[in-house]
Amino acid sequence: MGVRAERPAGRDLLRVQGLQSGYGEITVLWGVDLAVREGEITALIGSNGAGKSTLMRTLSGLVPARGGKVTWNGEEIQGDSPARVLDLGIAHVPEGRRLFSAMSVEDNLIMGAYLRKIGRAEMQRDLDRIYTIFPKLRERRSQAAGTMSGGEQQMCAIGRGLMSAPRLLMIDELSLGLSPLLVEQLIDALNALNREGLTILVVEQDVVTALELSTSAYVMDTGRVVQHGPSRELLRDPAVRQAYLGVLAG
Repeated sequence: MGVRAERPAGRDLLRVQGLQSGYGEITVLWGVDLAVREGEITALIGSNGAGKSTLMRTLSGLVPARGGKVTWNGEEIQGDSPARVLDLGIAHVPEGRRLFSAMSVEDNLIMGAYLRKIGRAEMQRDLDRIYTIFPKLRERRSQAAGTMSGGEQQMCAIGRGLMSAPRLLMIDELSLGLSPLLVEQLIDALNALNREGLTILVVEQDVVTALELSTSAYVMDTGRVVQHGPSRELLRDPAVRQAYLGVLAG
């Protein structure tokens, strides 16, 4: 994996303050604070059940916030519908990809642009851009999405998110179930997109991958942010190394 180039710090594009959320009578998020800076890749790490996916779903409007504030580009958006959040420029690639398995790859990609009022020519330009980023999808464009490999499905899910022309791309569990080679290809694609200016928030089970990919990171545990800082510093932090990498502090 290549060394990330340092980028000038941007302003906070997304800011989360005291966010509470959950399902039914169960509270999962207990006052989460988080900021995603424009032009950066931010990682969200933590053990299973820490609340990472619930946070992503709450940010995208799929799970209603119970308290706190979510600010996007200076505008409060907690309580907005998923369609409104997407229209504002926040695309969510969910855990498990959630593709329309019986539809073709290209039709899945087109679904990502359903809120945009664009003509056929612009749609084709955007599709060609996705096919340039993920050449395998061009080969598979007429194939049912559910018949592809896990890695190809993840490419399709990311491509579908990109078809909404987002300013922030949120990816839940980037590498889950994928081979190291496919993960490397996805990371290369995300780094290239980030160099073009796309802001990215990624949940990643592989802590080393997450911290090497990102500029800054947040560590979650039992629905709270327990640590955050520059990714390089967290990668060297003895507590993080012991908790998530199985490395005892020396």
